[in-house]
Amino acid sequence: MHKTILTILTSLLAMSASAQYDADTENGVVSFAGRKGFVWESADHKFEFKPYLMVQTAADFNYYDSEGLDPAYNQDNVHNSGFSIPYAVLGFTGRAFGFVTYNLSINAAASGGGLLQQAWADMRVSDAFHVRIGKFKTPFTHATLTTLGETLFPTLPVSLTAPVIMPYSLNAVTPSMMMGFDLGVEFHGMIKDKWGYQVGIFNGTGSSVNTATKTFSDDWHIPSLLYAGRITFQPKGIMPASQGNPNQLGLDRVLIGASASINVESENESTNDFRAGLEAAWLHDRLYLAGEAYYIHVGFTKRQKIDKGFDYLGGYVQAGYFVTDRVQPALRYDFLDRNGLDRGGCLNMPAVGVNYYFKGMNLKLQAMYRYMGRTGHKTQFDRDNDDLGLATHNATVQIQYTF
Repeated sequence: MHKTILTILTSLLAMSASAQYDADTENGVVSFAGRKGFVWESADHKFEFKPYLMVQTAADFNYYDSEGLDPAYNQDNVHNSGFSIPYAVLGFTGRAFGFVTYNLSINAAASGGGLLQQAWADMRVSDAFHVRIGKFKTPFTHATLTTLGETLFPTLPVSLTAPVIMPYSLNAVTPSMMMGFDLGVEFHGMIKDKWGYQVGIFNGTGSSVNTATKTFSDDWHIPSLLYAGRITFQPKGIMPASQGNPNQLGLDRVLIGASASINVESENESTNDFRAGLEAAWLHDRLYLAGEAYYIHVGFTKRQKIDKGFDYLGGYVQAGYFVTDRVQPALRYDFLDRNGLDRGGCLNMPAVGVNYYFKGMNLKLQAMYRYMGRTGHKTQFDRDNDDLGLATHNATVQIQYTF
């Protein structure tokens, strides 16, 4: 299996793919969408400094089924509800010497290593070749590479964020499809303004760890790191990392992409996790359409003495349309085979939402409702356990301010 995985990754690393964000979304948090913003700039335009911030405040309601609740302790079906601050980001981005871009942001709503959300420098050799070092988004999935303040819904698809289900004796190993921020080095660029590529090596420990903690693989005899690559075809020019912005109506952009990664000795050195994904997005005037499918294979290291591997599949389709210059209704269908392809049953998660943009104020109001359905399970026991820890009904209202 691992020889096949390495062959796929080697092919990806040799091909061209997408990671070149335009200047408006380079910080990954706030899209300036053509606005100059507040900028200090040298007379020769070689040095530039842009501060930015994003604050999100949300009201959440989550209702859980009774499975897993103990009536003896009078446990309520309503949990994880109330007010939250998903992100409180303060950062700055800019340019130096005419060929280096940089970004640093702190997320005050996080804790531990997650406080440092991003910290990177990007050296441009040519349009076709850039080198980025530091902490930034790993090249996997359209949803996570979208600018944080530009998402269609206030929450990411559950199929990306939910941990998969292992046999009960292995519950300490619970990877998810999502990868997100990590420390590493990446090569990326655009070729002929249509083909882009991202290939990189990362720690594979995620956004909460800012130190070097990895070792050497006993099975594969390579450094136990995350190896990732992504390719895209953008025939109409660079797709902005946005899922709809009232300041960008009239654009016509298409993105088709593929990505793959292998996280060697992840999950406390117990598994080798292979991920692969396909994605497509279309931004046409007032319309935004996107869909993704992603797959993960969890194979255990020899020291675990577990011969069996586990395979999971998930994905979503979503659409948004500006019925006016300020109002954007949204629909999403999300699915996840959370208990593995070798067992029957999957989760179906339709969602509906609406976004309202306050004119000239950088305020964005988002509201959504999501339902968690279950289908195809062989037994009631499998059905009851497939959505443990996930809300059956979720409602979120979020207000966002950016500068």
